Amino acid sequence: MYDKKIKIKITEDGKIFAETIGLKGKDCLQYIELLEELLDAESIDSNYTNEYFETEIQTYRQNNQIIREEK
Repeated sequence: MYDKKIKIKITEDGKIFAETIGLKGKDCLQYIELLEELLDAESIDSNYTNEYFETEIQTYRQNNQIIREEK
């Protein structure tokens, strides 16, 4: 299982750079929206990481059967 993180860099001139790590698919967008709200900031430019184009597969047990769910 991957750790889900947001890497934030603030430059001397006040620019903020954020990168999501370990978030598959569109999940990363929710974190960036939250970060914008917390910082009272707005994204000016963005790039998708390779993880954006991946899906997260969750495996869980239900009635002693292994079920895989793709998000």
